[in-house]
Amino acid sequence: MRRAALATLLGLSLAATTLAAAPAQAAPSQADLAALVTLKNVRHHQNNLQKISDANGGNRAAGLPGNVITVKYLADQLKRAGYSPTVQQFQFDFWQEVSEPSFAQTAPGQKTFEPGTDYQTLQYSGSGDVTAAASPVDPGATGAGSGCEADDFAGFPKGRIALVQRGGCFFSVKADNAVAAGAAAVVIYQLPDQPGPVAGTLTKPYGVPVVGPTNAVGKALVQQAQNGGVTLHVKTATFTEKRQAANVIAETARGRADNVVVVGAHNDSVIEGPGINDNGSGTAALLEMAKQINKLGNKQLRNKVRFAFWGAEEEGLLGSQYYVDNLPQAERDKIALNLNFDMIGSPNFVRFVYDGDNSTGGSSVPPPAGSGAIEKAFADYFASKKLASDQSPFNGRSDYNAFITVGIPAGGLFTGAEGIKTAEQAKVYGGKAGVAYDPCYHSVCDRYDNVDLTGFDQMIDGTAAITQFFAHSTLTVNGNELARRHAPAKPATPDQIGHYATR
Repeated sequence: MRRAALATLLGLSLAATTLAAAPAQAAPSQADLAALVTLKNVRHHQNNLQKISDANGGNRAAGLPGNVITVKYLADQLKRAGYSPTVQQFQFDFWQEVSEPSFAQTAPGQKTFEPGTDYQTLQYSGSGDVTAAASPVDPGATGAGSGCEADDFAGFPKGRIALVQRGGCFFSVKADNAVAAGAAAVVIYQLPDQPGPVAGTLTKPYGVPVVGPTNAVGKALVQQAQNGGVTLHVKTATFTEKRQAANVIAETARGRADNVVVVGAHNDSVIEGPGINDNGSGTAALLEMAKQINKLGNKQLRNKVRFAFWGAEEEGLLGSQYYVDNLPQAERDKIALNLNFDMIGSPNFVRFVYDGDNSTGGSSVPPPAGSGAIEKAFADYFASKKLASDQSPFNGRSDYNAFITVGIPAGGLFTGAEGIKTAEQAKVYGGKAGVAYDPCYHSVCDRYDNVDLTGFDQMIDGTAAITQFFAHSTLTVNGNELARRHAPAKPATPDQIGHYATR
């Protein structure tokens, strides 16, 4: 039944695309990729991604059926467009919270904390049901090292719950030290200047519960522990196992093989929803661009364009990192640049361009030389259309991270996630100030209608226009017509991986 359903879905999709595209998609005498990649056809792909999600548990998350079918859909569409796509499979630690957690103070007095509001379970937390006294770890630290050293746990009573303040090192380091000291559970509470609970990842599976409350909750528990003691109840139910995810890679037949433009978007959603903006928007735009780009003439398509649909981005940028890690240096050296398109249809959008020259100072890894030229290309394009654009830092939240950390210039577009639109931005772009760029970010309502069509159409055009620009020449990025590698940045785990903080 599943194979039959997939065949039916793909057959309908291809028929609809053919009917819609036949009269309108004839290439003009001087092919313009932005004109060829229409909003109508991109929306058609988004609609198919929505159908895949609806038929497979409401999501397209890595390691689950909806993503398996998404990968098949992408590969099938690319084959029918004349490509020979590679489906690059890789293994990852699938993690899922299988029931609502519990976190409460049981003595002195009783207080139950609310999940999502007062605390969150960290990704890769283990399962457990622990009621024990809590002990603060280095409570005098002010975010500069609580729990970061094994010595911080000197004298820690085994079997207790560790109260650790965020800051100074990765969550995994704090958890490693706590487990080594015999902690039955770990509570990593928020910094004073950070709102909400800790939305973090441990980056690897653990055997004990790890939760992250707000600063107010954590500080109050530390004070209780210091003034007579406090007993806590922590209960988590999680599931972890090795599963498969996949990248889908296809490149143009024409163009220089020694000067490749890699254009990427991630193919997965979170478990909580279908991800039609995050990142069905980037996926659909790239898929339609792949279908149309071969209508460019030989003089326009001078460099190969490699389309990459990355797997398991939401699990920690895993697919793009796996791809770069397993690419021989000689092949890395052929990559002129990377363009990344992740969430380009947000309903309360801003036209964000990645900050290639780090003029905002917000990049977690210094962007490689040439990235500033990519930023300028996008900014100049929007300016030519009398459209404003803003800068977004390279903060490690998307798949460009694997490229910039090995010295490959990168850039791309973004329309905003959970960040709040300012009054100034609302004056420039419209929409609502004081509201998230995407109120449905990582939730069940990130569906087909969770898109601003005007903004999305503009971003699709920018995506196509600048891809065509670099397919013709990467001179402004590389200094000549061939890729030139710069010294790679020091490899490092970014402070943010996808929507999870790492420290």
